[in-house]
Amino acid sequence: MAIIVNLDVMMAKRKISLSELAQKVDITLSNLSILKTGKAKAIRFSTLEAICQALACKPGDILDYKDDLETTP
Repeated sequence: MAIIVNLDVMMAKRKISLSELAQKVDITLSNLSILKTGKAKAIRFSTLEAICQALACKPGDILDYKDDLETTP
């Protein structure tokens, strides 16, 4: 199973830079970058809430789930 992070997609839709989002969410640029690239092992609900508030989106717009058994045609 894999959790897919679509933060870069939402940031592009909202036309917001990584540094601008980091400032709005009050998170370090490096931690936000780790989250954006999908290398994060966890995320606090308070951080997820702040990101959703800054991007005017829902958690499902940022996080997705893909089963390892799913195949693409």
